[in-house]
Amino acid sequence: MNKDLRQPIIAGNWKMNMLASQVEAYAQELLLLTQGHESWCKTVVCAPYPLLPAAIDAFKGSGVGTGAQNLSMHASGAYTGEVSAAQLIDIGAEYVIIGHSERRAYYGETDEIVNKKSLAALESPLRPIICVGETLQQRELGVTFDLVSMQVKTALHEVAADALGRVIIAYEPVWAIGTGVTATPEDAQEVCHAIREVISGLYGQEAAGATPILYGGSMNDKNARELLMMPDVDGGLIGGASLKPESFAVIVNAASQR
Repeated sequence: MNKDLRQPIIAGNWKMNMLASQVEAYAQELLLLTQGHESWCKTVVCAPYPLLPAAIDAFKGSGVGTGAQNLSMHASGAYTGEVSAAQLIDIGAEYVIIGHSERRAYYGETDEIVNKKSLAALESPLRPIICVGETLQQRELGVTFDLVSMQVKTALHEVAADALGRVIIAYEPVWAIGTGVTATPEDAQEVCHAIREVISGLYGQEAAGATPILYGGSMNDKNARELLMMPDVDGGLIGGASLKPESFAVIVNAASQR
């Protein structure tokens, strides 16, 4: 499966950080620092809902994509506080993170909910970034591959083959998020390869070879290049390092080096 056929994707997840008043300056600095690299690496910024309009406006015409950090499984209705796929599309969002480990841990999102949200996203033009990964306890119990395999299979349940082309998978070992601990490149490669094998079993080798798989466990400006050299790591879902344009730009530029 030729990695050169897959465009690298570096997606920044701002989480519950930043203010709308800071977005324009951030965008200008990031675009300046990544100039010349955007044609190969696809850069995405996933902002909190109130910041999305500012981010969409600031990056308009730049090639940097914008996305949300969550969406409702429902198309519309009496769901106070929720945001639908149609509403995200209406304001110009292109991507959405689904099933992030923090959503699973803090808000009780199950594999089945992740599946319903993925299907909701794929019924619209959104590209879902579907997160999977294991806790430290699960890793120590030796169930990483079984667990991640089940998460992928459940997330993609009833996803049509022609919709898979819009799916992005992000492997985020929970034990490496926000802890400063990063899986070794070999650890990341091993699980990302296993994910690709699961997709191959579901949709065939060609489809698996075209599916982007990102690493989302504390990738930063210091370790990005080494992680991105792995044959099944197609980019990163970046948390803390995405809040600083200078750090985020280093990762984007590293992903652009073939």
